[in-house]
Amino acid sequence: MENIEIDIIANSALSSFKEVICLFENVFEREDFSIPSDEHLQTLLNKKDFFVLTAQKNGKLVGGLTVYVINQYYSEKPLAYIYDLAVRVDHQRQGIGKALINYLNVYCRDNGFEEVYVQADLEDEHALDFYRSTKATEADV
Repeated sequence: MENIEIDIIANSALSSFKEVICLFENVFEREDFSIPSDEHLQTLLNKKDFFVLTAQKNGKLVGGLTVYVINQYYSEKPLAYIYDLAVRVDHQRQGIGKALINYLNVYCRDNGFEEVYVQADLEDEHALDFYRSTKATEADV
């Protein structure tokens, strides 16, 4: 995988966050979607329990991932919940999604998280196949 840069965006990077949301809208084929206000999105970016990863190739966004941090009462270590992950259609199956997951796993391990998890519907075979390919532990719920 050449020239892919993955990073967590700064809370001041509202335009990058909006670009990720537009990527999600396109990849997930959301119709009649209207992006929330800048004020709302900035408030979300400022929270310590939310962050956004981006994957860029040659300075252009090709993938994104959003994470909510869940503080537990069973443990002092937080959980990372992957809410959305998408890669531009013309860049899929090139390892970008796996690179985002790997980056997140290393970040969470280095920052004392207990676990990283994601929820996927049983009917969404494409997503299930992808997450299985990342060697994720699977549990039916």
